[in-house]
Amino acid sequence: MSIRTVLPVMKVILVTVLLPLASMAQDSPRVIHLWANGAPGYESRRNEPEEAKDYWVKNVQNPSLTAYLPPKEKANGAAVVICPGGGHRLLVYNAEGRDPALFLNSLGVTCFVLKYRLFREDKSPYSIETVRQDAYRAMRLVRSLAREYALDTARIGIMGFSAGGEVVAQVAYASGMGDPHAADPIDRLNGRPNFQMLVYPGPLGVPDVVPSDAPPAFLIAADDDECCSPPVIRLLEKYREARVPVEAHILAHGNHAFNMGYRSDLRSVKSWPQRLADWLEDNNLLDPSKKKAAK
Repeated sequence: MSIRTVLPVMKVILVTVLLPLASMAQDSPRVIHLWANGAPGYESRRNEPEEAKDYWVKNVQNPSLTAYLPPKEKANGAAVVICPGGGHRLLVYNAEGRDPALFLNSLGVTCFVLKYRLFREDKSPYSIETVRQDAYRAMRLVRSLAREYALDTARIGIMGFSAGGEVVAQVAYASGMGDPHAADPIDRLNGRPNFQMLVYPGPLGVPDVVPSDAPPAFLIAADDDECCSPPVIRLLEKYREARVPVEAHILAHGNHAFNMGYRSDLRSVKSWPQRLADWLEDNNLLDPSKKKAAK
């Protein structure tokens, strides 16, 4: 075969190989660091690499959001910050971050998976205050991106699994008002979610009193989860006392960490995401025009 024959063949091969790779690169989720120069007070750590293996991520020194976008034709303007669990020692990133993001994407919801700093990791310099700082910054950052992602700033929620539910508690019950004099305009924005979804949340941060303006809540856990069904029951009682809208599901079985139910043989566990979808629909979080029409 002559060189003149080989060159066109090589061009075809290169186009065939490179086009799919370019498409994959475009489809890769965007990572947005919470602070451009690293977390305040810990800027020197921002270039330390994360550790990731199998299902987990840890050694988070430069906290970030990873954006998962719904198909353009389905996007409805709602957004959710997702906080994976892992006992504040690691992040169960795939099953409690990526998977719920993809499920919510199928409903038209734009998702941002939060990699927050881990205060119980070995030799960690952080505290629960650090987690609160990351959670507030994540909520404010998403609000600052509303125009770029075509988001409705009245429908920005937060979702937490296990220890991620404790992250949610850091921002759900205080006012969340930003500092109007902050040098960074992102820090001037409201950091409180408009709604929250807690999946077997840990006990840290359950308030003594739920304020009357707390975000509406979806709660779920398994009765045989000794750790994390009690917080759901306590929250349900406090929400009812405050007369704030709440929906709670206590599954008979499932124990802890059933994630999105994909690995379970129990029908109630496998189907629980549909309960979440129903709640979002019934509360007009997927289509606010229904609420306006009802009025």
